[in-house]
Amino acid sequence: MIRDITLGQYYPGDSFIHRLDPRLKIIAVLVFIVALFITSEFYGFIFTAVYLAVVIIISKVPPRFILRGMKPVLLILICTFIINIFVIKGGDVIFKLGFLSIEQNGIKMAVFLVTRLVMLIIGSSMLTFTTKPMMLTDGLESLMNPLKKVGVPSHELAMMMSIALRFIPTLLEETDKIMKAQLARGADFETGSIVKRAKGLIPILIPLFISAFRRADELAMAMEARCYRGGENRTRMNALKFSIRDLVAGAVTVLMAAGIVITKIAM
Repeated sequence: MIRDITLGQYYPGDSFIHRLDPRLKIIAVLVFIVALFITSEFYGFIFTAVYLAVVIIISKVPPRFILRGMKPVLLILICTFIINIFVIKGGDVIFKLGFLSIEQNGIKMAVFLVTRLVMLIIGSSMLTFTTKPMMLTDGLESLMNPLKKVGVPSHELAMMMSIALRFIPTLLEETDKIMKAQLARGADFETGSIVKRAKGLIPILIPLFISAFRRADELAMAMEARCYRGGENRTRMNALKFSIRDLVAGAVTVLMAAGIVITKIAM
C-alpha cells in the first residue's frame, strides 16, 4: 500500500496541461473544489466529471497511475459509504434487519458523497502530477505576494509547502524500506489485536522520525551552504508569464463553474 500512495508525486510529461502556468492550475483546482461542494445533485457532477476527464486525457497521465493512488483511501471511501447508507433516512425502505435499515435517500447520499470524494482526490492530485515542485513553489509564492503587505512571509510559506510535498514520496519510500527491514527481523504488523498492531508500529515510527529529522537537518545545512536567505531580492531564471493556452484553459474552467451555478439556480 505504501507504494500505491501517489500524493505529491510528479508525472513527467510535456502535455498541454504540463505546460500551463502553475498559478492558473492552482486557481483551477480551487475553482474545481468549490464547484464540487456547491453541487447538491448528481446532474451537477456532469460538468465536473467531463472537465476532469478532459484534463486527464490531455495531460496523458495514465489512468492506471491515477487509480493506483486511490487504493490507500479505499477504506475511507468504503466507511463513508457504509455509514451514510445506514444513517441517512428517508424514501422507500430497501432493506431492513432489526434496527438496521437501508432506505432510498441513504443509498443516494452514500453514492453522492463517495463520487464527490473520488473526484476531489483525483482532481487535487492532477495538480501535483502535472506540476514540478519548483514551479508549484513559484506559483504559490506569486499568488500570495499581495499578502506581503500585511506581513505574511509568502516565499517562506510557499517553500515550506513545496518541501513538504517534495518529501512525501521520499518518506513513503523510507517507510517501505524500514517495514521490509523489520519484517526480515521477524516483525509482524498484520496479526493480533489492534493494540498489538499499534505497538508493532513503534519499530517503524522511531527510525522514520530519526530519518526525517536527519534529512531536514541536511537540507537546512545545504540551503545555508548555498547562502539561501529567503525571497528578498530573489531572481528567477524562468519568469512566470500567462500565455494564450492559459487563457483558453482558464475560460474552460470558468465555463465549467458557470454551468454548475446556472444549473443550480435553474433547478
